[in-house]
Amino acid sequence: MFAQGDPAKNVMYIQEGGVKLSVVNETGKEAVVAILGPGDFFWEGCLAGQAVSIATATTIAPTTVLLIEKVEMSRVLHGEHEFSDRFIAHMLARNIRVEADLIDQLFDSSEKRLARTLLLLARYGAPGHPHKGLPKVSQEMLAEMVGTTRSRVNFFMNKFRKLGFIQCNGGIHVNDSLLSVVLHD
Repeated sequence: MFAQGDPAKNVMYIQEGGVKLSVVNETGKEAVVAILGPGDFFWEGCLAGQAVSIATATTIAPTTVLLIEKVEMSRVLHGEHEFSDRFIAHMLARNIRVEADLIDQLFDSSEKRLARTLLLLARYGAPGHPHKGLPKVSQEMLAEMVGTTRSRVNFFMNKFRKLGFIQCNGGIHVNDSLLSVVLHD
């Protein structure tokens, strides 16, 4: 969709499908920083003066995205209070999630980080009913999101499957019981 370093001049809104946001450092190491789905905004940094994209956006499923030009987004945010409230709520929720991700990365084990990532991908706790099935995501991508190796992800995915926390038959399906891994100290 766009690459890290591309000019940032629009806001995007996912209507259906999914988008992976990733960043690459100077040495070529890639990190997946978010998996976004329907109802999520992204590339909104242009509203705050960000001139270039700090991440690369890649679709992970057939995806429909609404592209909103910066000028139009500013007009709508100033003129339509209901939309403005929704956008602000989205940004605050994402800020809370980013802070939780940072705390998780600093203090939790890779097993707990993987469990939390799977629950977030399944939209556990989101308004409405969570999606039990995850978007198409590889163990390599999960490793990049969690900050561990693919072999560790494989080890914990097998453990979660044997304990009945997930099913892996054509895709990953998350059971609510996986929450016990996150809540257990």
